[in-house]
Amino acid sequence: MKHESGVHRVQRVPVTEGAGRVHTSTMSVVLLPQPPEIEVRINPNELKVDTFKAAGAGGQHVNKTDSAVRLTHLPTGTVVSIQDERSQHRNRAKALQILRARLYEGRRREAQKERSEHRKQQIGTAERYERIRTYNFPQDRVTDHRLGWTAHGVREFMDGSELFASLLRALQEQSEAQALGSVE
Repeated sequence: MKHESGVHRVQRVPVTEGAGRVHTSTMSVVLLPQPPEIEVRINPNELKVDTFKAAGAGGQHVNKTDSAVRLTHLPTGTVVSIQDERSQHRNRAKALQILRARLYEGRRREAQKERSEHRKQQIGTAERYERIRTYNFPQDRVTDHRLGWTAHGVREFMDGSELFASLLRALQEQSEAQALGSVE
């Protein structure tokens, strides 16, 4: 199915058309891979941990103990500071949870941006001149513009007949020839 992405043009005469004029429509087909699950593992060696005295209300306890925690993820420069809890261990656990969430969100955004760029490459501007295939119902003809391939029998083609299989084989052969040509 990887060869199906692009602009498909449909030419037909609608039932409501009294004068018999051919109407042309286009649609964009985009094939995207299933997005992978994003896993966030934080290597303890990539963390800088700072402890300090919490600020704000809390009396003597706040002034005596280093219960506040600041985690810095060195590869990304992401910093999380927490002083919510009285315990340094709980603050550290909370900071690690927030850091993991921020790193996950950053990677998710990056993957989404990559996916969006891939989609834009496949669609282009979705104009008629970018068409890869035309389905002409009045003439009962299918034309693949990448190969210059034409066959008659639009309905059979749409039903996945031997016509469709022969086009897929031709597209696969072209793809393999291009891949071999780029290696040499």
